[in-house]
Amino acid sequence: MDNVIKCMHCGRNIKISDALAHELKEETERIKHAVEQEARKKLEVEFGNKEKQREQELSEEKKKNKELLESIARAERKRKEEEEKIRETAAREASEKHRLEKLEWEKQKADMQKALEEAQRKGKQGSQQLQGEVLELDLEEQLKNQFPLDEFLPVPKGVEGGDIWQKVRDEKGNVAGSILWETKRTKNRDKKWLAKLLEDTRKINASESILVSEILPDDVKSFHRKENVWISNFEYALHTARNVRYLLLKVAATKSSANHKDEELRKIYQYITSESFRHKFEAHFEAVKSLRDDLVSEKRLTEIRWRKRETYIDRLDKSASQMYGELQGVAPELADIKSLPSETDNEEI
Repeated sequence: MDNVIKCMHCGRNIKISDALAHELKEETERIKHAVEQEARKKLEVEFGNKEKQREQELSEEKKKNKELLESIARAERKRKEEEEKIRETAAREASEKHRLEKLEWEKQKADMQKALEEAQRKGKQGSQQLQGEVLELDLEEQLKNQFPLDEFLPVPKGVEGGDIWQKVRDEKGNVAGSILWETKRTKNRDKKWLAKLLEDTRKINASESILVSEILPDDVKSFHRKENVWISNFEYALHTARNVRYLLLKVAATKSSANHKDEELRKIYQYITSESFRHKFEAHFEAVKSLRDDLVSEKRLTEIRWRKRETYIDRLDKSASQMYGELQGVAPELADIKSLPSETDNEEI
């Protein structure tokens, strides 16, 4: 009987082994049930978490889709706006282009008309500058042919009045001097031409200068030397060149024939007979003459002022003397007064 116990559930006597087996079975069932419950809860939690995660992902996907749709809508609106702007710009540019093309065509038409009128005017009147250049080139060519020994150099910069620079050489090739030429082909003559050409002549230390012009001064018929400048018309230009060259060659020959034993005296002689020395003295004398003319003019004005003052003083002196004489006629007891000293009195003093 020791192997028998009473069942706690049914009250029957059962073997211990059966009881243990039954207890074990119940415990197993309980554990199994607990495990199943735990697994079910775990699955429910995992499923809930996954469901929440899926719902969250779905919500985020919806949000992204909404943002994407909004972005697409904005892009579509922007595209339409850009298309509208492009159409407006194209229409405006087309209108502006048409207007500019019209203005350009009108300007081209006006320019063509102006160019046609200018061409017609030049065709009738000719270009004075072109004519002057043609005359200058023609004169230079004639000079080269007439005087093959001479050298013709470009006029240096800063000498605006010069057109041709001719260096005169003798048969041995020695330089006898130089001539600065200027050509003028205008209808009006300017008095400043000679002074300007003379100034340019000094800048390059030329020996002589020749002005060739269609319009000559009233006192010049063919060629003449005036104010240290040779003046000639185109007809007598070569004739003038021959005379000037002859003078330069003669002066150079005279200079070279002078024999000075003393080297220092020879250098001094060469210097005082050089063109540079002559130009410097000419400029000096012209400056002195200008100062003397200013002094004479100032002296003349000063003498005029003195004469005016002297006249005013004489009038005042005469008026005062007459008035005092009248007073003496009324009151003889008045003493005599001395009048102002006259110009002759001052000279005696």
